[in-house]
Amino acid sequence: MQLTAIEQRVIGCLLEKQSTTPEHYPLSLNALTNACNQKSNREPVLTLSETEIQEALDSLIAQRLVTLDEELSGRVTKFAHRFCNTEFGNLQLTEQQRAIICLMLLRGPQTPGELRTRSNRLAEFNNVAEVELALNALISAEHVTKHPREPGKRESRYSHLFADPPSAVAVEPPELPALKAGELNELLAEIDKLKAELQKIKLHLGL
Repeated sequence: MQLTAIEQRVIGCLLEKQSTTPEHYPLSLNALTNACNQKSNREPVLTLSETEIQEALDSLIAQRLVTLDEELSGRVTKFAHRFCNTEFGNLQLTEQQRAIICLMLLRGPQTPGELRTRSNRLAEFNNVAEVELALNALISAEHVTKHPREPGKRESRYSHLFADPPSAVAVEPPELPALKAGELNELLAEIDKLKAELQKIKLHLGL
């Protein structure tokens, strides 16, 4: 399962709304577009058109990850996911694992602490250790990966493995600002000055 960035957002929104507002689930195209462009609990915040969402839905329907709701006879077409915990697929997740994947689809890589804080409407975690237990199970099933801990950070970040290669989020070291030629010359001159002063101190001390 390799989802584009927009497909990830669509699946994440369907998972989220199924749990948080079941009375409005399945979602219409308009409701799904609003959910995908929501400013809270999304990273990055997107401005997607209904056309872009429909194209993602068409792709997901072809992959049998989304279905048209066939029980409603109303005029508005509604969409439901078949991403996990259905009779149509092999991906079966616990409530906690489902919450973690949902949050990663909506917000990208996160730490166990962030996942616990943000999951209160999706699943219950008594402590961070429970989050880590669920993450380890997802890692064993090859649905999640753990990134190296970044400098200055207390926790490692985790991300899902349902992204296609161009959409995968890689954790890269921060890019250092490039030095201009003049700044580099000034820096080298300062180093030479410090070396000269250090040499004078050594001579004064008889070293």
